[in-house]
Amino acid sequence: MLLLDRATFPRDKPCGGGLTYRAVRQLPVPVDPVVEDVVDRFELGLRYERRFERGGEGPLVLMTQRRRLDAHLVAEAAAAGVEFRDGVRATAIELGETQATVRFQGSAATAPVLIGADGVNGITARALGIGGTRRHAVALEGNVSYVYAREERWRGRAVVELGAVPGGYAWVFPKGDHVNVGVGGWGSEGPRLREHLLRACAGYGLPSEQLKGLRGYRLPMRRAGEESVKGRVMLVGDAAGLVDPLSGDGIFEALVSARHAADAALELLDGTAANLDAYGSKLDAALGRSLAASWQARLALERFPRLVFGIARVPPVWGFIAAFLRGDVAHPSEAHGLVRAPLRLVEALGNSSTAS
Repeated sequence: MLLLDRATFPRDKPCGGGLTYRAVRQLPVPVDPVVEDVVDRFELGLRYERRFERGGEGPLVLMTQRRRLDAHLVAEAAAAGVEFRDGVRATAIELGETQATVRFQGSAATAPVLIGADGVNGITARALGIGGTRRHAVALEGNVSYVYAREERWRGRAVVELGAVPGGYAWVFPKGDHVNVGVGGWGSEGPRLREHLLRACAGYGLPSEQLKGLRGYRLPMRRAGEESVKGRVMLVGDAAGLVDPLSGDGIFEALVSARHAADAALELLDGTAANLDAYGSKLDAALGRSLAASWQARLALERFPRLVFGIARVPPVWGFIAAFLRGDVAHPSEAHGLVRAPLRLVEALGNSSTAS
């Protein structure tokens, strides 16, 4: 197996760096060596005014940095026998009946299966003619050292600000020696992201002049029914547009899609499947309902932020959110008891936003 990456490792990647426990459950290797903080509490705010805190019953999210996490996973893959080449920029992809070819820097590699994990700006989706009409969110983030931020204020706590950015939120995530602060929202908010980030810093008492490593990026969001496989090529992660519309998280979705892509590849190679077509249906079965529910929640939050904020602070609702982050439940339809009515209300609000 050959793994190619255009960057030279270790390399950073724009990302909040939150690894939910439902994502950890998808990994075949431990990530303890790269965990910088363990979040067991969430603080939710509304437009830097009202706020509440929930949690404290156990870990929900592991905080890391993609520079460290990705290098760790590459090292684990290499130890398992994968040939890894970094600093290799793919220039073209050629699709054949029984193989696919990647051309790079005057050379090429041909294989019976190609998995495109080259992100929102990669060439694999373009080569397949997929993703040209996707919707995109945008985000901007930076880091503030604990020298300039009260470490005890942020440790073990993920802070999310609702209603702060149209179509998204602001956040503060704790890391080893700094906090990551960012904002994200609709693609149309791109020109105003820096203003939103400055407002977030002011709202959280963080010195904006100490922001380091500012990075902006796009978050691709797949349309229902969009292809993810063509011939001998499959798309995973951001390349497949698999970003959660509500949270902006893509790590869980990337890991789920990678697992199904690997299964489809192995079935083809060992002769138990004639093609890779099953990958698309398995991906839809694994993620389709949850992504649709996230769209409804995002639209509800956009139009009724105060009401959704109020629903989120209801204790049974938080219990469901915590179970979702842990991976104990996969979809709002699995909710029971007192939490069902509030979640159905969010669904109705989202549907009313779509209709209007």
